[in-house]
Amino acid sequence: MDRDSNMGFREEYIFWRTAYFFIVEHGYRIAKMSENRKELWLEDLTNKQAHLIRLLQHDLDWSNSMQRDIEFVSLNGEQIRKRLMKREMKILNIYVSTYPPVDDYESRIKEPFVFPKGNKTIVSTIILSEPLMDDSFTQLSNIFQTPIHWQFQQEYEEQEVSTLQRVVLGNAVQQQDQDKRLMTFGKPFFTYILVAIQVIMFAILEFSGGSTNTETLIKFGAKYNPAILEGEWWRFFTPMVLHIGFLHLLMNTLALYYLGAEVERIFGKGRFLFIYIFSGFLGSVASFVFTANLSAGASGAIFGCFGALLYFGVMYPKLFFRTMGMNIIAVIVINLIFGFTVPGIDNAGHIGGLIGGFLATGVVHFPKKRRWKNQTAFTIVTMGLTILFLGIGFNNGFAKMNPNMVNSVAQQKIQEKQYDEAYEILTDYMSENGKESAESYFLLSYIEIQHKEYQQAEVHLNQAIELRGDFPEAHYNLSLLLSDKGEVEEALKHAKTALRLDPQNDQYKKIVDELTR
Repeated sequence: MDRDSNMGFREEYIFWRTAYFFIVEHGYRIAKMSENRKELWLEDLTNKQAHLIRLLQHDLDWSNSMQRDIEFVSLNGEQIRKRLMKREMKILNIYVSTYPPVDDYESRIKEPFVFPKGNKTIVSTIILSEPLMDDSFTQLSNIFQTPIHWQFQQEYEEQEVSTLQRVVLGNAVQQQDQDKRLMTFGKPFFTYILVAIQVIMFAILEFSGGSTNTETLIKFGAKYNPAILEGEWWRFFTPMVLHIGFLHLLMNTLALYYLGAEVERIFGKGRFLFIYIFSGFLGSVASFVFTANLSAGASGAIFGCFGALLYFGVMYPKLFFRTMGMNIIAVIVINLIFGFTVPGIDNAGHIGGLIGGFLATGVVHFPKKRRWKNQTAFTIVTMGLTILFLGIGFNNGFAKMNPNMVNSVAQQKIQEKQYDEAYEILTDYMSENGKESAESYFLLSYIEIQHKEYQQAEVHLNQAIELRGDFPEAHYNLSLLLSDKGEVEEALKHAKTALRLDPQNDQYKKIVDELTR
């Protein structure tokens, strides 16, 4: 085929005018460019009609070679889809050619080509050549919901092509620089400080009784509803630096090291610290409202970092999904599923932290950027939600307590010889919730014995045994009370039951021998 040398500049101009449409007018980014600048791969994962665009300036000859090229494009797209973990990948494959293929090519491009393995990568092909230009413009208009009908001259000077090329590539470089500045505003500093604090506090816990010891955790500031209800508000913050066991510390420290550093790079030191602390605080508040269990850990604050990145995704969806989006969303979903299915995980704290991180980021927004109306709205919502949660928690805190936690609280008070406080905790919970447990009755009887209220203690010990017959300590204490009353036969029965339940206990052996004699 004979072609005029000036016509080559026309195809180049069409190529770069099409690139201008995608890059400058529709915000696509250059993912890859060939050395001769005749092939561009563009991406915008938020555009559901065309996640990827492959733009190629090439004079087509035969349709079978074009078909092989389309299959190659689909293979590349499938690899990208798998890497990004996308459910579906739509590719728009555009050829800029002087003429279409010389043989029957229509059947090759009439329907999109679907990658055969999995049917998840779909390639739609458009040929920009003179006989097909109007039809091609119509296809592009339908895909991008924008009227397109470019008028091209028959000839272009090299200078015109160079100027257009510089505009397109300059815009692409400018976009990349903006993205880079947005994602690298600051350097991690507080992330490393917080990691160090976590490790130091873990060592202190281990040397002070153990990081899995309930009393030690309460002593050093774990989230502990009864103490918060008594006014120890700092327990909304201190759990962030405490961890229960080495594995808990390891997982949260690694998460903070990588995730916190990313958030601090994007938002800067001061904003990151505010986001992190507020997320941990709101996570503790949510845990206080919805769970009664003792809890500690930086998980709420770490989920707040996820929330900050989600805010980033809302503000800059194209950059978010091009860089980290699907990975972040997948990790959040996996963690929440894990939290709902595995017992012992404080999912309320996780969700509270996630919400807190999103809201806190909306309050401070991005460095050197201001959206006063949005930031004011986020501030109002954040304050309102915080006040609401605190009000619910302080009004209904004990309603969320479970018997095990109540007994644990009371037992600690007893060990500290705060008998009246322990007694009040037990009786208030049982009367307000109508829930009974053998352990609660046993603890009540122990306090009553200390107060020499033996008759009431005997009643509660019988109630404990009625609820749980295999309670050796209750049988033993009851045998002591009955023995003091002179009811030796009944006392011996309970003493033998205690010994049968715990044959190795020397105290039980001793009282059985004494009562037998």
